[in-house]
Amino acid sequence: MTRSALAELAATASIEIGVRELGDLAKSRASLAPGRRIYVSHPPAQTWAETLEACRAVHDTELEPVPHIPVRLLPDASTFARVLRDLVRDAGVQEALLVAGDAPRAIGPYAAVAEALREPALRDAGLERVSFAGHPEGHPRVALETIRRAEREKATIASGLGLEAAFVTQFAFEAEPLLAWAHAMRSDGVRARLVAGVAGPAKVSTLFKYALRCGVGASIRVLASNPANASDLIGERAPLATMRALAADGAFDGMHFYGFGGFLRTCEWLAQVAEGRAG
Repeated sequence: MTRSALAELAATASIEIGVRELGDLAKSRASLAPGRRIYVSHPPAQTWAETLEACRAVHDTELEPVPHIPVRLLPDASTFARVLRDLVRDAGVQEALLVAGDAPRAIGPYAAVAEALREPALRDAGLERVSFAGHPEGHPRVALETIRRAEREKATIASGLGLEAAFVTQFAFEAEPLLAWAHAMRSDGVRARLVAGVAGPAKVSTLFKYALRCGVGASIRVLASNPANASDLIGERAPLATMRALAADGAFDGMHFYGFGGFLRTCEWLAQVAEGRAG
């Protein structure tokens, strides 16, 4: 892999942001070119109005907002249609990330993403691109077989609807589980865009907390069994090593970075990688 390939990955990677980090958007533009994809999180306690305002702030900073839409938090089809319509009209949204969400039960008709995906809301809002979550290491509350079946079902439905689909994976601390997942998806005929989720630079305690919550299986077992090497695996050098391994394989079409509350730090670090000043 050439340095230019690594620089391209860093320069085009999408980045996660939470509503509490919106104050860093202006500063982030020193590190991000216009049009960079910024995924806007939507935790259970957040309102749809707050997500809309966050997306508007991202758009007003000349970046592209991609909102999380946890479908279990949608009370009915009309709310789904209204949320998407408002996001497109008022915040320039061109793509949405549909996830089931962390709620244990649906408050409305959508327990799974596939159920919401079949609704006309996406097309009626004018959206032609949709993202889904990929889970290379499974999920702590869902059987692996169920996850794999759902991933392929979503890809099939999106293709049938003529939607340009992408799978953005849960983060990992190493490349191997990501690559195994991507190769399996391609072997099964999935042609959606595959985007590898990578843990950005963050404190060890923060990464452990999120890994336990999100079910990063093999990766966190490596950390637990090698505590002396934890800082090597998840410090600032770890994302760079993972990027190199993924780029060398070529199974993924892009990368997505989880900053875990460190949005600006992640933007700045990626800019350093793109400029050859990291690692």
